[in-house]
Amino acid sequence: MNEEKEITEKEKVRLTLKKEEKLRHKSLVDPLFRDGQSLYEFPLRLVWRLLTPEDLKGSFKGELPERIGKVQMLITIPKKKRRHAVDRVLMRRRIREAYRLCRKELLERVVSSPKTGTLSMAFIYIHNENLPYATIERKIKSLLKKMAKGVAKSQEEKN
Repeated sequence: MNEEKEITEKEKVRLTLKKEEKLRHKSLVDPLFRDGQSLYEFPLRLVWRLLTPEDLKGSFKGELPERIGKVQMLITIPKKKRRHAVDRVLMRRRIREAYRLCRKELLERVVSSPKTGTLSMAFIYIHNENLPYATIERKIKSLLKKMAKGVAKSQEEKN
């Protein structure tokens, strides 16, 4: 009976997005859009950048701030594409939820690599209309698979 309880508790992994998983430092966001690699899967564009621990420390003037996770993300929905705030918020929630549920493999791959400081990524919604959650989830999965291949390739090049 105790063994069954332990197994079910281990299987219940919380999938919450924590503060350290949100990309919020200007010194990481600006270089992401300037030097990052881009992937496209309509209606989303993904810009990502892999940093080594040395690059991460060099991104800040002083000490490394607390709560910087191995994987960080941000979501942007341009006001030009979705004029109403309700529409932007709806799409931001759908993208965040799809990412939250699909990120497990990516997290395992990045966290297991000791030469990875952080993986920064930005999801950009580029469609003029709201799309259903199922479509967004499918596109997020596709983008994350493509990016995982790119991350593996760049990790091999650094080794």
